[in-house]
Amino acid sequence: MRLSTLFFAAVALVPAAFAQINYKDYDNDFLDPAYVLGKDFNSSTAAAQQTIVQWADFLAAQGPWAVTNKTVTAPTGNLQDYLSWAPYYWPNCTGVGNTTELTPPQIWAQCTYYDRDGMFNPDRLLVNNTGDFQAMSDAVFYNTLAWVLTGHSNYSANAAHYIDTWFLNPTTGQTPNLQYSQMHRGPTGQIGDHTGLLQMPKLTSAVLVLRQAKSPDWTDALDAQMVNWTSTYLEWMTTSPIAKGEWESPNNHGTYFYGQMAALQILVGNTTAATATLKQYFSKQYMAQIESTGEQPFEAARTHPYHYRCYNLAAMIVNAKLAKYLGMDYWNATTTQGATIQTALNFAAGVTLNSTDGDGPIWELYPSMVAVGANYGDPSGKYASFLAQADNQYPAEPYFFFNQNFSDSGLVAASAPVTSKQGPTSGAMAGADARQIGGFMAGTMTIALICGAFIV
Repeated sequence: MRLSTLFFAAVALVPAAFAQINYKDYDNDFLDPAYVLGKDFNSSTAAAQQTIVQWADFLAAQGPWAVTNKTVTAPTGNLQDYLSWAPYYWPNCTGVGNTTELTPPQIWAQCTYYDRDGMFNPDRLLVNNTGDFQAMSDAVFYNTLAWVLTGHSNYSANAAHYIDTWFLNPTTGQTPNLQYSQMHRGPTGQIGDHTGLLQMPKLTSAVLVLRQAKSPDWTDALDAQMVNWTSTYLEWMTTSPIAKGEWESPNNHGTYFYGQMAALQILVGNTTAATATLKQYFSKQYMAQIESTGEQPFEAARTHPYHYRCYNLAAMIVNAKLAKYLGMDYWNATTTQGATIQTALNFAAGVTLNSTDGDGPIWELYPSMVAVGANYGDPSGKYASFLAQADNQYPAEPYFFFNQNFSDSGLVAASAPVTSKQGPTSGAMAGADARQIGGFMAGTMTIALICGAFIV
């Protein structure tokens, strides 16, 4: 059974109710706009569509976000310069003075900082450009999808407003570089690190949908400004020593760098460059990232190996999705040891998570498992069976909507609502039907944020 577009009633929730939204911040994703705008969705995705709308509402209640929303500035003193602090670095004030006698700014400037891999310095959250960017990116992504699914223009207006506020507004817009991302503090620091480059494929997906659907909120002027901002940022990515370090990184940093660059090249319309970027990744870093067993050696060496396997796997999958969008097939590309992305997924699925040391969360693997099953097939049903046992609500997750066709393991009720194929109009579901779809109750679990997007 196919479902073209499922229409939802507007969900009017007070802020306290949002505390029960099962919102998760997925590591990374890219969605082909042709799939979204084709509106030929499997009926089994009805609950996932409802979740997308709920997440859009949940995030919209918090926005907008701006890079200027911080009390500490980069060394330039410019609030519009993106700033984040290396999360695993801690101060050693030996020879400087007792830390109880130094002010925080004195500690940041005078004490030498050293790396404690996997151990977060809690004061990193005093500057939250990283968290704000991720929330903004997700808000743009889900509000754009909610606009297509419901036809309600408030969602497309939200998406356009968030992009304008973060990137383009003369007062709040980010300077188009990450010169002070993951900055190392102390007397020898005060400059960014190559580990801080942002993820952009979600944003690119949203812009492509808004652009191709000719949203009245995504004007030609906004599109031109975003292309101009992105072009300047791409110039920084290809010339900055900081960015070069990420470009050359053999592990997840390199994987994310190539995905971000290709996505942004697609956004500005340079598909030739995006094609070359992805070809370079799959012929360079990718070749050494997966062993014959499926182990990812660079990620396994980290303090939280389960998380890092999942984190890099998500980035490899996005790179394969970007390549598919450009007409290339890298799902079956093999590494030097003959492994594929599927091999890496299979290995990660067999690893026992040591949750006592803060690794995980275990569900970080689930979006990648559905993506692998959708692209390689799941003839034996092993992936669907795994997920049905691990989380019998998985058909209500947005990643289930992103990766079709994948089995719902029979968990979705056969009476899922169906509508005729049409463009965005009114005709919303109402009452209990808008909240309960195919046996899945939306909004019954607490918020779960994945720290993976912020770990380097």
